Amino acid sequence: MNILAIDFGQKRIGLAWLQPGIDIVLPFGVIAYEKWKTELPALIESEGIQNIVIGNPLGMDGGENENTKRVQDFVDELSAMIAVPIELYDERFSSKQADAMGGTATRDEKSAMVILQSYLERKK
Repeated sequence: MNILAIDFGQKRIGLAWLQPGIDIVLPFGVIAYEKWKTELPALIESEGIQNIVIGNPLGMDGGENENTKRVQDFVDELSAMIAVPIELYDERFSSKQADAMGGTATRDEKSAMVILQSYLERKK
């Protein structure tokens, strides 16, 4: 299954995806916030994405905050543009884990990779 993970930000949106067949989470680029309404739906369609996991920035207490509301607004807008299931996944600590990763992927891509890997491990 083609699964896309999204680390939403107000400047950049990091992407990662599950490589079908070999089940490896890979970085999948960054989209500038200003361009997401055109680029993201086009990417989802062209790559045959079947499921989307979006990092949900809950507070340390598990509650909602301003960022949580921004992500929900993003999810609402994206849902109106595409016919692909979207799941929110707790992204607490994903940035710290991303910072600890090596490699050439951007921090935004690494955060999306952490979100997707954690999501997949929870699904096992």
